[in-house]
Amino acid sequence: MGIDKDSLKEILLECKMLGFSDKQIAHLLKKDEMEIRELRKELNILPVYKMVDTCAAEFEAKTPYFYSCYEQLFYEEQNESIPSKKEKVIILGSGPIRIGQGVEFDYSTVHAVWALKEMGIEAIIINNNPETVSTDYDTSDKLYFEPLTFEEVMNVIENENRDGNLLGIIVQFGGQTAINLAMELYRKTDVKILGTSPESIHLAEDREEFSKFLKRLGIPQPEGATVYNEKEAIEVARRIGYPVLVRPSYVLGGRAMEIVYSEEGLRDYIREAVKVSPEHPILIDKFLEDAIEVDVDAVCDGEDVFIGGIMEHIEEAGVHSGDSACVLPPQNLSEDIIKKIVKYTVKISKGLGVIGLINIQFAIKDDTVYVLEANPRASRTIPYVSKSIGIPLAKIATRVIMGEKLRSMGYVGFVRSKYVSVKEAVFPFQKLPGVDPVLGPEMKSTGEAIGIDVDFGKAYYKAQLSANMKLPISGTVFISLKDKDKKYAPHIARKFKELGFNIAATRGTAEVIRREGIEVKVVKKISEGSTANILQLIQKREIDLIINTASGGKAKSEGYYIRRAAVEFNIPYITTIRGALSAIEAIKSVKDGSIGVYSLDEIECSIEKIEVEEDRE
Repeated sequence: MGIDKDSLKEILLECKMLGFSDKQIAHLLKKDEMEIRELRKELNILPVYKMVDTCAAEFEAKTPYFYSCYEQLFYEEQNESIPSKKEKVIILGSGPIRIGQGVEFDYSTVHAVWALKEMGIEAIIINNNPETVSTDYDTSDKLYFEPLTFEEVMNVIENENRDGNLLGIIVQFGGQTAINLAMELYRKTDVKILGTSPESIHLAEDREEFSKFLKRLGIPQPEGATVYNEKEAIEVARRIGYPVLVRPSYVLGGRAMEIVYSEEGLRDYIREAVKVSPEHPILIDKFLEDAIEVDVDAVCDGEDVFIGGIMEHIEEAGVHSGDSACVLPPQNLSEDIIKKIVKYTVKISKGLGVIGLINIQFAIKDDTVYVLEANPRASRTIPYVSKSIGIPLAKIATRVIMGEKLRSMGYVGFVRSKYVSVKEAVFPFQKLPGVDPVLGPEMKSTGEAIGIDVDFGKAYYKAQLSANMKLPISGTVFISLKDKDKKYAPHIARKFKELGFNIAATRGTAEVIRREGIEVKVVKKISEGSTANILQLIQKREIDLIINTASGGKAKSEGYYIRRAAVEFNIPYITTIRGALSAIEAIKSVKDGSIGVYSLDEIECSIEKIEVEEDRE
């Protein structure tokens, strides 16, 4: 580099003490990150780990909670994290991501720690998300509060593996953040990734390779492609037809995901999305309108599969899975469709060579089961499914990752739950003035609630109640639907009328309802007058429930103001047709009988044998 070794050491040490990463230094010096890393190690510039002082220096701290820094003194004398002689496993957490996602992945991480401890293995966590239980000082045997980057993870690995007792690292409980590190660790080091291999993870993540994989298995998927510029995007969209679902690759929470209805909208999106993730391509899929979306969580040991739950989304495909309410077991899927979902789950899990957890998202349209994506990792629905069936999937997956077989544990097959469990998302809209509460492909929720009962209606009502959406059992329902949804208006109005509700609607929706002989009060839109319009009725609390679906593409301003008013005046609102139908069933169930109270200890389920016939094509 043109300078002597002592000067170079001083420069590198100063950079590290100022907080520069190896990657940043490599960029400045136009070198490779691994080259800088090896040079730094050669010059004995190594991080030391300090224990977090939870006793404010009044007493000696004993918490196994460490953070790294760079010292000018001798490494061994300053390092407070001394590795034990026990066999150990490192678990990568989810990092500082959205609270609504961090909590769910945190659940799986904590259960993995418990499983390892039960097996007599030291459990070490790397995670820098302070709001999680996994970063509590008494959860793991050791916690490194470090960024989830290649450099920091490797530093911890090298510190803990000085005696060769590290069995490996687990990446499948930290969501996309941890998964994204798997291939880099695999390619650049000899670190052992426990569970599903990095090659299989990459196969599921790589759009084109996964597409070829599904074709080999004879499993349908929506038509689509990976594109790298605006011209390719336009060509693909013209070929497969609008609407299309577009998103940057390798993102979490549906960030920057959008349903696009026109070429003009696609051009606008491409220009914005490239800024979101410039190093990755754009994914374009044919959007399946009015499809039923389904999530499956399963554990595979490479030979057998245990399907913990098939979750039917209550909102149609296109609403992010983290925002959509869902029900387990499915309520509107035929046995033939369920068998096909089970068959595809087994084929994909075994075909990918999954060792541990896998989440697969399906869409059902016209009795065809399409695979949207497969994630060989813990999903955000693992806590929900585990509580709904009374079986801790993350703990089972951890034991599988460490070499146990599902058959020896008695977990082979497909779970049939004896109770109905509904998961509902919790949204922060009251705390975020101006945000449109309409649901879409980008995740907005910050939490979730569960309702469990003997039937769907009661379970759905309890879930809504837990998510701060108390459905009324009498009063006035206001209905305003986009043109595409108006055909459902008479059915919805009639059902509410049978339940004793008064019906109010905007002119266009009211005309459709009246043609079916249903009494309805016409309410002015905001733009139709300053007196007795819908906004004023909401403000006077003359409306008890709002059903308003947004138009395709950008939500219309009229609907936006209605939805915002509902949030601000704490009036229950529904933005999807399936949500409205579910609310009708919930209100009817509650009016017909009281809701029950059940402990999670009462949850029962049965495990059915999976029979997958071999294809004869």
